[in-house]
Amino acid sequence: MKKTMDIQFNQNEDSMKLLISEMKQKRNNIELGGGKESIEKQHLKGKLTARERIELILDNKSEFIEIGTFAAIDMYDNYGGCPSAGVIVVLGQVHERNCIIVANDATVKAGAWFPMTAKKNLRAQEICIDNKIPVIYLVDSAGVFLPLQDEIFPDKEHFGRQFRNNAKISAMGITQISAIMGSCVAGGAYLPIMSDEALIVEKTGSVFLAGSHLVKAAIGEEINNEILGGSKTHCDISGVTDYECKDDTEAIQIIRELIKNMKKEPDSIFSRIESKPPKKNINDIYGIFPKDRDTPYDMKEILERIVDDSFLREYKASYGKTLICAYARIDGWSVGIIANQRKMVKNGKGEMQLGGVIYSDSADKAARFIMNCNQKGIPLLFIQDVNGFMVGSRAEQNGIIKDVAKLVNAMANSIVPKFTLIIGNSFGAGNYALCGKAYDPRLILAWPTAKIAVMGGEQASKVLLNLEESKLKKNGKTLSKSEKQQLLSSIKEKYNKQMSPYYAASKMWIDEIINPLETRKYVSMGIRNASISENTDFKLGVIQT
Repeated sequence: MKKTMDIQFNQNEDSMKLLISEMKQKRNNIELGGGKESIEKQHLKGKLTARERIELILDNKSEFIEIGTFAAIDMYDNYGGCPSAGVIVVLGQVHERNCIIVANDATVKAGAWFPMTAKKNLRAQEICIDNKIPVIYLVDSAGVFLPLQDEIFPDKEHFGRQFRNNAKISAMGITQISAIMGSCVAGGAYLPIMSDEALIVEKTGSVFLAGSHLVKAAIGEEINNEILGGSKTHCDISGVTDYECKDDTEAIQIIRELIKNMKKEPDSIFSRIESKPPKKNINDIYGIFPKDRDTPYDMKEILERIVDDSFLREYKASYGKTLICAYARIDGWSVGIIANQRKMVKNGKGEMQLGGVIYSDSADKAARFIMNCNQKGIPLLFIQDVNGFMVGSRAEQNGIIKDVAKLVNAMANSIVPKFTLIIGNSFGAGNYALCGKAYDPRLILAWPTAKIAVMGGEQASKVLLNLEESKLKKNGKTLSKSEKQQLLSSIKEKYNKQMSPYYAASKMWIDEIINPLETRKYVSMGIRNASISENTDFKLGVIQT
């Protein structure tokens, strides 16, 4: 038996390592931006790349996390691609103060704004607003990518929303600093000028509503871009910018000084004690987490390799066992964890319940636990490997809808920071109830093993095949056995691609795909940057008990 277990462990470990290797390879390619040739061109202009700028602005050797590395992956291949959506977003420390940094990558289509660029920028501003942390914009952009202007220009969550957010962030008293390190044109010109302070780099930085070619076409004036909107114009004549910098390095030094001179950041209101590593080896996660998504496993074995000292204080341990609710600490921070139990369990009546499925009793327990965490001011961590909620006549008679509604109500109205980690399945209403993207987690992360969809691929493929067959029958057509198999394979392939964590990350449904060994770091930094909700009264509204 032990030998069989060892074989399974090794197979699981090999599978996880392959997935992580694939993730690293994709990340390495993305981090090249527009490629080595584009990077060389950036350097020849006397400019640093976006990633080089960020590296200089952050405290030396301090920890940071990136948001949206895989945004827009495989999305704009018809236009030559848009790695990382053409903008780098990082959470880190500047003079030991938590900041979010947003840097246009001018090696990617001259830093032009694609639809996903706007979505990623808005996510960065959302993190800034939710957590009340300063934002630093490093601007180097050619403006809206015109071939896709209809997908980025006029709607509520499009390009213009960032300027509305600039105004709202300023009104909240949150610091915004911008450095114009390259082009900054048309509507994009408002972003740095709506910031508290704006810097501009000599010769490489320019900001104007219309460039020299458009000015000539519009009013016939002959002028070059430097005179029109360069550093001398805006620092000496218009007064639009506040600091003139000789190069990128000086601009970064000034930004760091400005952050250093801010008032001291208040200590976090959340409980933190000395951090302790897990007693159980975190590397074992690779072998514990099953390669086959239908194989049951004990979620507690995963949790004990993530939390400090491998210690969980489980809440209602013998009730509602398909959801684990537990108090723990991660890197010293107090957290309330809600995680799917993936092995078969017995309920209080001695009946077997399926792992990964949420029953009435587990939904009821989780709702109560969330209320307790809000009462105590403890951040919530949801760990998803969920197939959905129990169905059937017995579940309906037990009031599954009522108990799920209670769970969703408590989760949605939480005022403590919520964090979500998808390690396996994230299907249907299970995604919603355990704080999917629609419910404003401060960070939503995924392991490379995550699968996100309305339902599992096997079930969905059969449903879609039946629908396709019904449509063909109405037109007097039938499928042969081989045609049916071919259609099923085609449907499965498309559906499985859409379940991939990279598909979700591409669309920014998740903030980042991470190595399981990085889980503690990401959760810790998320809480370190977090503040309590603006609405400090925890209210549930009307619920059925």
